[in-house]
Amino acid sequence: MTTRRDILIGSGAIAAASTLPAPAVLAMPKPRVVVIGGGAGGATAAKYIAKDSDRMIAVTLVEENPNYQTCFHSNLFLGGFRDYASILHDYRKLPAHGVEVVRARAQVIDREKKQVVLADGRRLPYDRVVVSPGIDLKYDSVPGWGREHEERMPHAWKPGAQTRLLKRRLDAVPNGGTIVMIAPPNPYRCPPGPYERVSMFAHALKGAGKTKSKIFVLDPKEAFSKQALFQEGWENHYKGMVEWLGPKVHDGIKSVDPKTGTVVTGFETYKDCALVNVIPAQMAGAIARDSGLANQTGFCAILPESMKSAVDPNIFVLGDACIAGDMPKSAFSANSQAKVAAMTIRGELINARTFPARYANTCWSLIDTDDTVKVGGAYEAKDGKITASSTFVSKTGETAELRKQTQAENMGWYAGIVEDIFG
Repeated sequence: MTTRRDILIGSGAIAAASTLPAPAVLAMPKPRVVVIGGGAGGATAAKYIAKDSDRMIAVTLVEENPNYQTCFHSNLFLGGFRDYASILHDYRKLPAHGVEVVRARAQVIDREKKQVVLADGRRLPYDRVVVSPGIDLKYDSVPGWGREHEERMPHAWKPGAQTRLLKRRLDAVPNGGTIVMIAPPNPYRCPPGPYERVSMFAHALKGAGKTKSKIFVLDPKEAFSKQALFQEGWENHYKGMVEWLGPKVHDGIKSVDPKTGTVVTGFETYKDCALVNVIPAQMAGAIARDSGLANQTGFCAILPESMKSAVDPNIFVLGDACIAGDMPKSAFSANSQAKVAAMTIRGELINARTFPARYANTCWSLIDTDDTVKVGGAYEAKDGKITASSTFVSKTGETAELRKQTQAENMGWYAGIVEDIFG
């Protein structure tokens, strides 16, 4: 016999059950995104996917290093304008946005199983994966130089110990000592970077009273980014200290000898160099190549409207590793690309609103105290690539006040972008 008490208990149970999600909803997992690489591209993408999806997407950032040293502004560390701690950043704030940070090395992407395989054997399943591994160096691109020689002839084009080593070696150059920089061929990370570095070399030497020292830049390119601006600055601030030689003059690098500090070109031999900075040819980071994302250039083709890999619609490639049309390989570019990728991923996985891709970049370069120049532009997806819709560049002969304002922009941008990435 059914009692009134039974009816009340039953109706209460029905009411309670009606407030709970259906079993199918309870069992529905969040879509999963794995981000490989915690630099300007990867960390930005991870943060914006998690934060702007209101944690509706499970985001895992895979990065083997506990800290990230920015390549951008590392030249200012060499020149004495920044201390090392100021270009070092960690990932402690990202979990607050919903990002799980896994400290490990990503070995390869199993595209068939849709899993990221870590070096320790763990496998992370994904619905989408973002690849932002930066660059690897082509150690066979300079005759006589290889991985085993990067202590004697540092590159410092990948961050960390090499940056600190190059600073020590620069500070140890005697007055009258010779520095040779072997600049990289296109394409490479940060087009103005080698020439800002030359400026910071000269600034540090001049500040230490070592004005008899000489810096030779041996370049495989006929021209370089902001060339007129840099050469004007070298003439104004470091007269007689910097000499840039293009390929028609030096006739190619024939060999280097790390033991003796010798560089042989088709034109001249530089002996007993106090410092040789070898910046070799570059390619996409290993995981991008090993996962079949790179083409014959060593870099990864992408779809300009989304930053998707051209070979796998579930993978996005950002920053230095991708072929980004008119956009340079810079931190600003990677940060901008990451936001387009994050928007696209949210749209696909949780039906969030999307907009046409728009990109931006600016590269500032410090030549001397309060003498900074810049180049940049706005970009859009057009004719199958990322195309510049507008560009700008500093002009020679600008006033000291304008150059000082440009340096203030430079420092403000750094503070803003690292907060945007890691804050």
